[in-house]
Amino acid sequence: MSQENVETFKRAADAYNRRDIDALLRELDPEVEWRSAILMPLGREARVHRGDQSVREGLRDLYEALSEFHVEYSEIRDLSDRIVGIGRVRIRERQRGVETESPLISVIDVKDGKGIRVWNYLDPKEALEAAGLSE
Repeated sequence: MSQENVETFKRAADAYNRRDIDALLRELDPEVEWRSAILMPLGREARVHRGDQSVREGLRDLYEALSEFHVEYSEIRDLSDRIVGIGRVRIRERQRGVETESPLISVIDVKDGKGIRVWNYLDPKEALEAAGLSE
């Protein structure tokens, strides 16, 4: 099941970068809990979305706010029912053109091949502690 979870993670990350909300939601449980931190470098707060409709709305807001968006994971840690993706996110705000690059760590809890909890962090130490790991 663990390799299947890694593949789920990779498909979701690919859909996220393509801005394909429907494909991304197919990799998630309909009751998913998603913490978005991508817009924090632009002065916005992290938000938690619960359920696929709330995630859909949050992603639309994210994609509308950004003219450019790309997440790249350099490492994927397989912890059986938890996947940790360690990488970077590059964004450009649509309105002001502000470009930012930041670490991004995604901690995904998986059940029955679907993401049930997706928490994104910009602080690697905070993320690894939350995942029960050390650097």
